[in-house]
Amino acid sequence: MEITRRSINFGDIDIFGTTISPSIHWYGVIIVTGILLAAWMVAYLARRDKDNPEHVWNGLMWVVILGVIGARLWSVLFPAGDAARGELSLDYLLDLNNGPLAIWSGGLSIFGAVLGGFIGLVWYARSHDLPMSIWADRAVISLPLAQGIGRWGNYVNQELYGEPSDLPWAITIDNPVAPYEPGTTFHPLFLYESLLNLLLFGVMFYLYTRRRKGLMRWDFVLMYGLGYAAIRFMLEFIRIEVPLVNGVNVSQVTTAIMFIVSAALLIARHYADRFTAPRYASLGKRMKSEISA
Repeated sequence: MEITRRSINFGDIDIFGTTISPSIHWYGVIIVTGILLAAWMVAYLARRDKDNPEHVWNGLMWVVILGVIGARLWSVLFPAGDAARGELSLDYLLDLNNGPLAIWSGGLSIFGAVLGGFIGLVWYARSHDLPMSIWADRAVISLPLAQGIGRWGNYVNQELYGEPSDLPWAITIDNPVAPYEPGTTFHPLFLYESLLNLLLFGVMFYLYTRRRKGLMRWDFVLMYGLGYAAIRFMLEFIRIEVPLVNGVNVSQVTTAIMFIVSAALLIARHYADRFTAPRYASLGKRMKSEISA
């Protein structure tokens, strides 16, 4: 057995005449850890509201499967840096090093993950007659927790770093993109986003558990859209490898739209009395409308 920066390799194993080389990738371990902790948090919030937390674990498979598909698909369509989109040939589709199936090598976009996971959440909530708005609010509260943990997978894979820096916490990359040389130190962009995501989680968790009276259902979804969009938009200015389409940073365009839409809806709901929804009850109490679909 060999333990490397990226994985635990168990060596060659012969099974019925076929040699395989199983390994456990740290990237996957970190991502799964983030998902499980986030799911546990959603279950905790549901239990706290006297809802059935088993729905979290029963629906997790659909959310994760569609989330991973969406994350990988977005990354393949809008690759970061100089990575080119592969031609849709059978060889590319089955390439376990750089093809769409090689999720352990990185290349999972949070935008696709959120979209795919949301589709899974909608499907499960509707098929089990659950109040979509409340479960969506709980889910997005835990989402930055999963992101904050998952970003350390980028550290393992030596990706998601920023421009060169001489700061004490700057990191080195074994094989940085051109024109940078080995030994150059860079902004640890993954660390910045991880810490800011955890801060966003902390703020939303506090509001939901201590100050949610008067807030409307779907408000936390909009808060996430507002908060994460601001985080990602600003960090993109110092990121080296960015997804470009015709010279335009796809991530910044996406987050700019996300921020504007989320801000507009929050303002319209709370100040213009538009797009309103039932409000959350006082802490420890639940309105009848909160348990309706």
